Amino acid sequence: MAGKYEYWLSQEGQVLLQGWARDGLTDEQIAKNMCISPSTLYEWKKKYSEISESLKEGKEIADYLVENALFKNALEGNTTAQIFWLKNRKRDKWRDNPEPEMKEEKEEGIVIELTRNGEKI
Repeated sequence: MAGKYEYWLSQEGQVLLQGWARDGLTDEQIAKNMCISPSTLYEWKKKYSEISESLKEGKEIADYLVENALFKNALEGNTTAQIFWLKNRKRDKWRDNPEPEMKEEKEEGIVIELTRNGEKI
């Protein structure tokens, strides 16, 4: 099993990859579990879409679970979750240093008359 890319293209290998990614392991930790170097994993992800997709799907599942938990906590009154949600979802209004509002101003045409000794030039 270890170190052979063929195994990781199999259904069993892909289920393991998805599970590790879903559990929150980094690519470096996953590579260690696979008994390969991180650089080999990066090469395999580029070369074999099955490996890349398995990892992506596992990470997406974990992200959705965390997003749902954050949303639930925010709705239940957890102010930290509410602040985090608003700072990320409504950045323009809730970030720590909001951008100053820019008012559109119309430029008025200014006419300057140049004179010399009381005569227009």
